[in-house]
Amino acid sequence: MLKYKYKNWLTGAAICGALFSATAVNADDKVYRLKLAETWGANTPILGETSKKMAQLADSMSNGRLKISIDSSNKHKAPFGVFDMVRAGQYDIGHSASYYWKGKVPNTLYFTTMPFGMTTPEQYGWFYHGEGQALMNEVYGKFGMLSFPGGNTGVQMGGWFQKEINSLEDVKGLKIRIPGFAGEVWAKLGAKPVNIAPGDLYTALERKTVDAVEWVGPSLDIRMGFHKIAPYYYTGWHEPASELQFLVNKKKFAKLPADLQVILKTAMRSAAYDMYIQSYHESAVNWDTMKKEFPGIQVKSFPPEVIAAMRKANTELLAEAAAKDPLAKRIQDSQAAYMQKARAWTNISDKAYLNSLAD
Repeated sequence: MLKYKYKNWLTGAAICGALFSATAVNADDKVYRLKLAETWGANTPILGETSKKMAQLADSMSNGRLKISIDSSNKHKAPFGVFDMVRAGQYDIGHSASYYWKGKVPNTLYFTTMPFGMTTPEQYGWFYHGEGQALMNEVYGKFGMLSFPGGNTGVQMGGWFQKEINSLEDVKGLKIRIPGFAGEVWAKLGAKPVNIAPGDLYTALERKTVDAVEWVGPSLDIRMGFHKIAPYYYTGWHEPASELQFLVNKKKFAKLPADLQVILKTAMRSAAYDMYIQSYHESAVNWDTMKKEFPGIQVKSFPPEVIAAMRKANTELLAEAAAKDPLAKRIQDSQAAYMQKARAWTNISDKAYLNSLAD
């Protein structure tokens, strides 16, 4: 199964390896071994596949000189400990999501996605051609790490709910699993957000430890089975471009030869982009399956008064963060300025196209 799944990737990797052959000829023959810790459990689709694809590419492009072994959360037992393990040098690389570290370093949350923020193409533009990558490394550099985009899910759904949300009153006291800045927005509206490891989400929803669970979208939700126990599926507002991350120990990275540094960054970038495409494909396929097999699923959007309250809370929270930290303000300003330019194009391209097809 794994061999078949990566067949096309290995073919592409062989081609990429040829492109790097000139560099490899002049490089030393030493094999460099890196250890990667991921937040995801063993065999987690899409998320876990991304780190494996990255390692496969690095191996192939380096002609076997760069080997990356992967430990899933079931082995290292610390799904939310990746930041600390890479920082300490226990692992050389991590694959996780930046907003998981907001409790340690608040400015890390900006590099996953932000409520009412950029779409995936807009955000990739900011990372690779705007100030995003530089700002991200400024934040992580203080902790001896580099961070690179690690794969995008695209727009995430608003979550699976046991009861319908018809007003702001329905939000008060609502127990919802949701990470990142969106959790703070929910809290400001009177909800009770919590962060729960992926492997415990279904049980929490089934036993009503929580009233709602936000995960990803059909690409990954179908495997989790939330649609079997929660009838209301809300559309997204909070994570329009959810980017994972590859965390890299800075000292370990510096010890790699220059050509392997380039190969590692290229492998990460290629695997990250492919995850976005794969996520989109899987969501399309899985949503079709979910609709047919569970016709009782009700897709809902949050009422206008709830969305308005969320936007207001989001604006207030951003202002509070910017007032406390000059770097937070710089990141916010950079994102806002880039989105203003990019969104003007999005509005007359993708949005205008879709609107022209509307009934």
